[in-house]
Amino acid sequence: MVAEALVKVPFYSGGRYLREQFPFRVFKIAIDAGFTCPNRDGRVGYGGCTYCSNTSFSPNSRDDHGTLLQQIGDGMQFYRERLQGEKFIVYFQAYTNTYGSVERLRELYDGVMGFPDVVGLSIGTRPDCVPDPVLDLLAEYAKRTHVWLELGLESSHAPTLRRLNRRHTYAQFVDAVQRAQDRALTVCAHVILGLPMESHAMMLQTANRLARLNTKGLKLHHLYVAKGTRLERQYSQGNVRVLTLREYVGLACDFLERTPPDVVVQRLTGEVAEPHVVAPHWGVTKLQVLHLICEEFRRRGTRQGSRVEEANSRQQSAFSRDAQ
Repeated sequence: MVAEALVKVPFYSGGRYLREQFPFRVFKIAIDAGFTCPNRDGRVGYGGCTYCSNTSFSPNSRDDHGTLLQQIGDGMQFYRERLQGEKFIVYFQAYTNTYGSVERLRELYDGVMGFPDVVGLSIGTRPDCVPDPVLDLLAEYAKRTHVWLELGLESSHAPTLRRLNRRHTYAQFVDAVQRAQDRALTVCAHVILGLPMESHAMMLQTANRLARLNTKGLKLHHLYVAKGTRLERQYSQGNVRVLTLREYVGLACDFLERTPPDVVVQRLTGEVAEPHVVAPHWGVTKLQVLHLICEEFRRRGTRQGSRVEEANSRQQSAFSRDAQ
């Protein structure tokens, strides 16, 4: 959010969204609430996704992160002292944060909302872990506070999901989005660019599919190889290629051009702890990546949503040809 505030960006940034929603400075505090994942404990699979390493991107998963109260308290102190933060959204980030009984979820969410300066919740989870009772619970909170449901899609393509060992389908994602929308819940989709064996056209097809689903938020980042993952072994064997910085900047712009202009872009690059990463090593900061994306948009003379109608027209033409 701070990086977004420093440059005029040609997309609907998360920082702009928060400024529109709240009359005070709001920051997101990421926490580890002690959840696991059905793709790790055997319910749908073992070992997790091939790229999964929470320690590489979730600070509170790296060390003894303390209780929820300590994590939130530390986060509030950091943002107040460094960035004049006033209010906070608590982001349940690590692993699958709806993977539990409704009673347990209510207890956790109530505990977080007990902080007087917490003004919202962001719940990160999998599309196969949001049964109707969980969505009903989140809808209760959405009536009295700011709620984002963050669903990990990563790709809309079945072969890719299988290669990643995601153990869910695109159809499950669509179903989860539609059931959430039926309850007026706001959905943010997570997508990774540069996944193994995905072509440029496949990635843009994911963008077009998301545009038609009318999700309200988007988090993009590049594929990176974290230490200790199955992806690291595949990379060391020469079976995985990572994007260059130039490639990612172009892809991010291509994707955003096909993203409706009212979708909130909450992330455009991952914040990765360098000691945990095998590749790529771009040698740039998050702010520098953001600047490069903005420069590429200026070079093209486009912005978020510029090609949504074009993508829709092509889709309609394809439907017409199929019907003939």
